[in-house]
Amino acid sequence: MNGDEVLIRQRIGMEQAHYAGNLVDGAYILQLFGDVATELLIRHDGDEGLFRAYDSVEFLAPVNAGDYIEATGTITEVGNTSRKMSFEAHKVIRLVGDPDQPSRAEVLDEPIAVCRASGTCVVLH
Repeated sequence: MNGDEVLIRQRIGMEQAHYAGNLVDGAYILQLFGDVATELLIRHDGDEGLFRAYDSVEFLAPVNAGDYIEATGTITEVGNTSRKMSFEAHKVIRLVGDPDQPSRAEVLDEPIAVCRASGTCVVLH
């Protein structure tokens, strides 16, 4: 990855589950995208900048407590003070749901896309 791409991996804890079946609110994935955007801006501009707006957000699959998510972001366009970015989040590990072994998990052969988004951040110059 270069300075215009970032990947973070996060285990989703039980404290993030808000719905039946330990389902995680989609806003948590957007929070991960915010962290990715911050790192992208620091690497590219040496400044945290500010998230201005999302252009699009697509939630593609459920996320549950115990899942491991990889969130990636790329700067797709550079303006004078604006940075357009695209983001993706994939589930790479999930809990199996075995009642006899509740912490049992599996690495997924193919990551599952859970969210895609694009947005704009600004930096002060």
